[in-house]
Parts: sequence; C-alpha cells; structure tokens
Amino acid sequence: MKDRHLERKGSHFLTLFWVKITRCGRTVRQSSTMWTDKQRGIRVSKEELLCKNACGFYGNPAWQGFCSKCWRDRAHPAGAPRQDIRPSNDGTPLTFFKFEEKKNIEKGRRISTMRRLFWGSPSPPKQDTSESHTNMLKAYQSLEPGDFPGFLKILRSPPSQRLHSQCKAFLKTMEAYHDIPVQKQSDHVQDFYQSFAEHFDGFPDPQITQIMEHLEKLIMTQLHKWVFCHDSCDDEQKDLILQRRIRSLNWVTPQMLSVPFPDENDISVTSDPFLPAITAIIEMDAKRAPQDKLACVFKCSQHVFKVLSSSNGEPADADGFLSGLIYVVLKANPPRLHSNMQYVIRFGLPHSLMAGESGYYFTNLSCAVAFIEKLDGPALKLSPEEFEGYMMRQSAPYAGNRRQRVASDTQHLLEELNGRQEKVDQGIDALSVQLQKWVQSVHSQLDDAEAQFVVVQKKITAQGELSHLSPSSSHNASQQGEHEEQSVLELTAENAGPTDTDC
Repeated sequence: MKDRHLERKGSHFLTLFWVKITRCGRTVRQSSTMWTDKQRGIRVSKEELLCKNACGFYGNPAWQGFCSKCWRDRAHPAGAPRQDIRPSNDGTPLTFFKFEEKKNIEKGRRISTMRRLFWGSPSPPKQDTSESHTNMLKAYQSLEPGDFPGFLKILRSPPSQRLHSQCKAFLKTMEAYHDIPVQKQSDHVQDFYQSFAEHFDGFPDPQITQIMEHLEKLIMTQLHKWVFCHDSCDDEQKDLILQRRIRSLNWVTPQMLSVPFPDENDISVTSDPFLPAITAIIEMDAKRAPQDKLACVFKCSQHVFKVLSSSNGEPADADGFLSGLIYVVLKANPPRLHSNMQYVIRFGLPHSLMAGESGYYFTNLSCAVAFIEKLDGPALKLSPEEFEGYMMRQSAPYAGNRRQRVASDTQHLLEELNGRQEKVDQGIDALSVQLQKWVQSVHSQLDDAEAQFVVVQKKITAQGELSHLSPSSSHNASQQGEHEEQSVLELTAENAGPTDTDC
C-alpha cells in the first residue's frame, strides 16, 4: 500500500510535468510562424509514462518501464518462495528495529571487548569447581564487616589470583584509556562491578554488598585522579557557577528557610550548632572512594537531625531536615560540590544510591542543590525587589533580634567577668595581709633567737675563763658546760622553725 501511494504521487507529478511540457510546445507552435511543419519542445505522451503491464500505474526506466509491483512480480513469480526482510510486527516502523538492532550490536561489542580485556577471551569466565576456588569462597565468607585490609589480604592470596589479575588488568586498561569520555568510563566501571559480582552468586546479599564495597574502594581510590572532574565534561564550570551562587546567598538566615533553629538562649555568641555538619560536608572533597564521600554526607545528615531534635525536643521531620540541610550547604559552600556528586553517581555502586540511609541522604542533598540553584524571593517569603537588593548587596536583612541577643549575651559575659575580677582582687588583698603578718612574725622570732644566742655565748665565754683559772674544778665545769650546751640546743630547737601561719 505504501508503494502504491508513492506511485500515485509520482504519477501525479509526471502528469503535471507532461501537461506543462505540452502547453509549452503549443505556445511555441502558435507563436512561431516560420515553422509550421515542426513543433518545438519535449513531447512525451501519457501512454509512454504508464506501466508496460497496463496496470494503470506509472512505470520507471530503472524497472524497464514497469511499476514497482509489476517489476517484483516479474522478478519473483508467484510460485517461487519470497524472502520478506521486513519483520512481522504490529505495525512498528522498520527504522525502530534497525535502531534496536544497532543498539544490541553495540552493547554486545562493548561487553565482548570488556571480557576480552579482563579474561583473555570473548566468553565469560567459567566457574571453577577446584579446591582453590572453594577455599577462596570460604575466605570471602569469613570476611568481617568493614575489614578492608582483610579483603586486600584475601584478594592477594593464591586462591584469588585470578580475581587479583582481573583487577590489575582493569586498572591498567583504564589508565591507558583515560582520555575516553567520562560516560564510557562510567559504563566500563559499572560493567566491571557486575562481572566481579558474578563470582559470588551463591552468597547472601549482605555479603555481596560488603565485598563490592571493598572492591569499589580499591578500584576508585586508584582511578580517582583519572576520572574525577574529567576534561570531557563541564563539571569544573558547573562547580564555579554553583560556588558563586552559594556565595551570593550567604545572607540567608535560618528564619527565612523555616529552619527550626535551637533556642537562642542556649546558643553562645561564637558557636553554631550546625558546625559539625558543616565540617562533615566540607570533608567530602578530601575523600576518594564514592562510599567515603557518601559516608561524609551520612555524617552531615546525622548531625543535622541531632541539632533539629535537640531544638524541638522530638525527632525532626523530612521538611525540617531538608531545610536544615539547605542551610548547612549555604553556610559550608563545599568545594567542587557538583563534581563530587557526579563522581558518586557515575562510579558508585548502584545499591548505595538506590537503597538505605545513604541513598536517602544523598537524594536530599541533590534536592538541596537544585533548590539553591532555583532559589528566588517567594521561596524565602521575600518580594522580588527585596531579593534582588540582597543579591546585589544593596541592602541586608534586618537582624535586630540577632543583634539584641548578641548584645545581651555580651553584657552578661561582662558582668560575670567583673564579678570574677572583684573576687580575684579581694583574694590578692587578703593574701598580701597574710604575707605581711608572716614576715613580721618571722622577723620577731629571729630577733628573739639572736638575743638568746648572745646571752648563751656570753655564759660560755665566762665559763671558759673560769676553767683556766681553777683546774681542780674542771670536772664541775665540764658538767656545767654540757648542761649549757644542752640548753643551747633546746633553745635552738625551739626557735629553729617558725610558727604556722594562715598563709
């Protein structure tokens, strides 16, 4: 039917062409008086344009004067078998099947190339039933959660030599072809994840997830410098645009975002309750593995929930969490935020983004970035004129409550410092008085000891003179001297240590 329709359109066009040519010939014949026996112009009769088979349709010189249907019937008689290359479907155009066929061929070629690179043959690796393979599976089954060094030890063991060789071959291949577009790099990495996971089909899903997380950390830590912020994409330009956008919105307050901020009386002047969350989201750029970047997002979100729960006294809802996360992103302005998010999307494990708390928090982070990119006045309950004025730095939001709170807190701190200073001054004065009293008592004790020492010394001198004068009384003198020495020692012991004071 389609061919018939085209033939009718062609026939109509040829008929018009033939009529115009005929009219041209008649005009020339009527206007020319010199040539009465000849006619100028191209003369083609309608019968010459029709099919030779007299079917009523126009023929084609390429088909020797026959129409398309008569030409096919002539080339393929009714009794001969005919091969219909068109698929028998429900009316789907042939171009769609050509596209699907081309897509399947391209996918098969890519999978065949990847298998040839990693396994040395176009066919996938066959499951080995040897004892070494059994030992390898037992080793991976005994792997503890989060034990990345243990995973490396098992991977480098002799039973896992084949898996280790595949990882090394993949890393060398990606390094050699690091100039290919980043989307193809992402496809190759995801294909490698899938092929590696096929070795552990009999394992429970949690164990496969754990093994694949270790593999992702091993692979992407070494490929980070080749695939992060690749030259084939515009991630760097989008990072700069997003960074300038966030910087221009640094005047946004928690009240504008309806963030359930903690009680102002419980917040000190120099601290921000969201500071741990801000620190965690900034640390994301320093990580290399996608799961480590997701861990930073997870940590940041946990801090946001903690602050909101402490402020309300009850668990935060989804709207409050998204508002708090937007406020954290505006205050942190994380470096290369767009590139980090795209890196996680392209090279992270699919289950990390499609399930679990990490996937939920990452989705909220994407929503927060999209909100910031499209933020306008009505979203902040501001008029367009006020929003443009704040963006152009022509005015600033009124922060009277904040200033009043800061002034009140400062006054309270000053009063507290003054009271503490008065107490310190009083203590210093009391200590000075006690020190003076102690010094006076020490001096008086020294004077008394010195006076007694002079008296005793005079007695000893007089006794010595008497001993020279009467030798007979030496025995008595010696006893008296011993008695005097003992009295001196007792006197010295009494005056040696000063009395205790209150100092």
